Amino acid sequence: MSMTTIKVPAELRDRINRDAQERGVTAAGFIEGLLDAYEYRQRMEAFGRAFQGAGDDYWDEFRSWDVTLGDDRHGD
Repeated sequence: MSMTTIKVPAELRDRINRDAQERGVTAAGFIEGLLDAYEYRQRMEAFGRAFQGAGDDYWDEFRSWDVTLGDDRHGD
């Protein structure tokens, strides 16, 4: 793995190191976890916006599939 240095204020560096240590991970692992969570939230927000913008055609098909898939249920 290639390593790179990024410049951050000392206060931020100290916060990252403190929080990483509390979680038992490296500073890089801590930042990676934060970035993963941020990207996940971005994807979920995009999904939510797309879902809210779904038109009548989508909901008609949704209801069709819902009924079709529900036909095979036996009181589950």
